[in-house]
Amino acid sequence: MSDVVERFMRYVQVASQSDPENEQQTPSTACQHDMAALLGDELRALGCDDVTVDEHAYVTASLPASAGAEAAPALGLCAHIDTAPDAPADHVKPHIVHYEGGDLLAGVVDGKPIATTPEQEPDLAKFVGQDIICSDGTTLLSSDDKAGVAEICALIARLQSDPALPHPTLKIAFVPDEEIGHGADLLDLDRFGAAYCYTVDGEALGEFNYECFSACQADIDFKGVMVHPGSAKDIMVNAITLAAEFESLIPAHERPEHTEGREGFYHPIAIQGTASEARLSYIVRDFDASIFERRQQTLRDIAAFMNARYGEDTVTVSLRQQYRNMGEQFKGKEFLIDFALEANREVGIEPRVVAVRGGTDGAQLTFRGLPCPNIATGGYAAHSVREFIPVSSLEKTVDLLERLVSKFATITV
Repeated sequence: MSDVVERFMRYVQVASQSDPENEQQTPSTACQHDMAALLGDELRALGCDDVTVDEHAYVTASLPASAGAEAAPALGLCAHIDTAPDAPADHVKPHIVHYEGGDLLAGVVDGKPIATTPEQEPDLAKFVGQDIICSDGTTLLSSDDKAGVAEICALIARLQSDPALPHPTLKIAFVPDEEIGHGADLLDLDRFGAAYCYTVDGEALGEFNYECFSACQADIDFKGVMVHPGSAKDIMVNAITLAAEFESLIPAHERPEHTEGREGFYHPIAIQGTASEARLSYIVRDFDASIFERRQQTLRDIAAFMNARYGEDTVTVSLRQQYRNMGEQFKGKEFLIDFALEANREVGIEPRVVAVRGGTDGAQLTFRGLPCPNIATGGYAAHSVREFIPVSSLEKTVDLLERLVSKFATITV
């Protein structure tokens, strides 16, 4: 196995799933401390300086610049150590499938094949005759984002083994709880010391992201009027019925299952309550700032319409802003985009600029003042037991990162 593949196969076997039910605590799960401790040891073994593993499972380290690049601004590389809560992620059993076409079989679970078809993932045609890493079909593979972690560590190992490879001081950050919206929240940027940064947390090889959704969560609360159902005529107002009416007034074609590309959406994610009181929660997403604001106003307008019908304060809307489209912040820093596109082409990848239909640590870091686009890891079908990553993609990403960091060895801005 190549270095990056060996690292990846080891890292995915360390449980580190985050827990949205415990989001008030960072990390949300104790097992993330295990992953953080392992990576602290790995970075020390690789010869990094200032390796720190803190009480919140944030891992940071520095790699000194190559000879002649000491004056260049420090460059950050960031990946997250947690895996998604959308499928089982303990006891991951990675294995390599030599893919010969047709369905990509991860494993057989309870007599049922867990496979990805070429119709589900047309890119499979690119990997005929190649090795692909899958789980056994019972769990996530955890390439989101342990692929990014492995690729960064393999890059450091390569740079350390060949002092002639140019690079500025590199600042490394491995962060917890990205999958539940925290990620780089508690990363001390002054102490971190990077002038610019890239997250390594994308998907198919060649994809590059410097735009993402603007995002908020909306909690809609419904207050009913309860009486005995036997004498409810013209008196009862059922909170569950109110929630159903509210959802019926959301434009049906603007739900995630009917949108793509740069189209935004309203996505109901949770409902709870009784006939007396109920809550319906949405996540709201859009790339365009004005349309994003209009979506939020639509929720308020529906509430106002229903309150006029059923009485004041029957429906209340609470909005919690989550992150903004980081593309708003790259004016004057376009070289971060240009360097990444050039690095892709220099290693034989034709890049594709893709607006992320989600969020990244990079969005949060960018709005905190650390410009941070996103590099692909090469993975597919994230958050699914069908998740996979080609061996060639892992290896090519390390080549890409080597070319990328070399471009920062001589800049002075």
